[in-house]
Amino acid sequence: MEEKLLQQNLVANRWQTLTLSEQLGNIGSEIGRALGAQKQNKEEKKIFALNRAFELFNLTIGDSRWLSRLKELTRGREVVADYFFGDNVYNSTAENLEKYFYWFALAARKNR
Repeated sequence: MEEKLLQQNLVANRWQTLTLSEQLGNIGSEIGRALGAQKQNKEEKKIFALNRAFELFNLTIGDSRWLSRLKELTRGREVVADYFFGDNVYNSTAENLEKYFYWFALAARKNR
């Protein structure tokens, strides 16, 4: 248990050094994994990837550098949760979720 907390602290500290594009690109990677697992009916893998995505969302939302983006970040988390666990009131699709996060990953790569 103590090792897991240490690992979480290391991730959180490293996370604070990433740009917003890098953070959202990484979140998008986890969402992409969840979508892939969903297509293959691999529920355990889907849940693992989503847990990781929400953990990363929470780290990003908690990053004080992005206070002016808080509404977008929390809405993004809400849309993802609604798609996978809710009634999909935002009418999201796998394609538009992937497309939204793709642009952040692309921007992060260009800025390296």
